[in-house]
Amino acid sequence: MADRERTFVMVKPDGVQRGLIGEIVSRFEDRGLKLVAGKFTRLDDDHAREHYAEHVDKPFFDDLTDFITSGPVFAMVWEGQDAVAQVRRMMGETDPAESAPGTIRGDYGLDLGRNVVHGSDTEEGSAQREIELFFDDDEQVDYERIDEPWLYE
Repeated sequence: MADRERTFVMVKPDGVQRGLIGEIVSRFEDRGLKLVAGKFTRLDDDHAREHYAEHVDKPFFDDLTDFITSGPVFAMVWEGQDAVAQVRRMMGETDPAESAPGTIRGDYGLDLGRNVVHGSDTEEGSAQREIELFFDDDEQVDYERIDEPWLYE
């Protein structure tokens, strides 16, 4: 598979509470992306602060970390051709009000602070860092999906 990459996705506490984990997983699987790791967990304050470290000097940082630690999350690693870009398009804009219908945030989000899902924005930067922050190498499973020859040239 050409341009195969991995990206990090997290269903946030609002998505978990609303029972959207299965719907979100199904959307990525239907697209042809391959789930290689998944973990249902609850972030502590230190983990949340490390995850959102690039926002530490922004006025919304404390609200962001308070929210992400307010309930369980479902962390995942997805693999596929141009996975980072595909996931970003499928999630929609950060602000659900600006997200197109058919995107995850466009269909399920109503508020910037409750936008259901987080996804890495670059492979070399945030995806690698976020994957390493949530998953050890042995928690990521390499395998070939039976439909890969039908998905990729």
